[in-house]
Amino acid sequence: MTDAPPSRCGYAAIVGAPNAGKSTLLNRLTGAKLSIVSPKAQTTRFRVLGILVRGGSQILLVDTPGIFRPRRRLDRAMVAAAWTGAEDADLVLLLVDARAGLTDPVRAIVDDLARRRRPAWLVLNKVDLIDPARLLPLTAELTKLAGFAEVFMVSATTGSGVGELVDALAAAMPEGPHLYPDDDLTDLPDRLLAAEIVREQVFLQTREEVPYGTTVETDSFRTLRDGAIRIDATIYVARAGQKAILIGGGGARVREIGARARAELARVLEHKVHLFLNVRERAGWDEETARLKALGLEDPGK
Repeated sequence: MTDAPPSRCGYAAIVGAPNAGKSTLLNRLTGAKLSIVSPKAQTTRFRVLGILVRGGSQILLVDTPGIFRPRRRLDRAMVAAAWTGAEDADLVLLLVDARAGLTDPVRAIVDDLARRRRPAWLVLNKVDLIDPARLLPLTAELTKLAGFAEVFMVSATTGSGVGELVDALAAAMPEGPHLYPDDDLTDLPDRLLAAEIVREQVFLQTREEVPYGTTVETDSFRTLRDGAIRIDATIYVARAGQKAILIGGGGARVREIGARARAELARVLEHKVHLFLNVRERAGWDEETARLKALGLEDPGK
């Protein structure tokens, strides 16, 4: 009779430049919609935990905001959240968009990782979209800058290479008890998930500065007698012009945002959803401590 493998549990933080595909990878790894995704950079604003069990290992995946040069207090809080996620993790996964290659933002992140001396693996993403002959030179360039213990080549969109990454993560986690029930997928509160799914539709349905000038907060989230869920949420915008764009002619835009968000929430929550949206102008919301706390971010100060 052979002994059961030891229980393992640890944190793996996914870091990288904006739009590297971190949220797509988290959702692919967990098989669930935990982090919102859009083609626009800087969609993720706070750390999102995904819980993955493989064999006797519980892998606690941390999706972090993209690391970039911050300007606003919100930006500084996002970048701080990303590096806190990396510092707290047992292992850092540097996700690099293989199509973009070694850009200046990626180089800055690699240099920072090398200085911090965090155990790190290199994960090249979107490898299905480039000539395979480019991958080895890119890997050599990156590993010259920082000593990555492992290198993986994946497509978060198609799932190619992801299974090998999961197996390696499961084996690399430190021995110890599982920290969450194995059937949990995340520690993200439903209220915050609801706000994020509304914000995802703002990103998908508006352009230019509007998505970045917007935040969403859930005002109420309650289950009705018939089992349906009623959600009231407020979309805050920085300027009157952004409010007009979000509402649209005759309220058409905000109705479409609400309709698509409601359908996605019903799918994710597995209940009928009644969603009511309000749009408010609030200049300077991205500098307010209260708004940052509502996003689960620590205020980095001025």
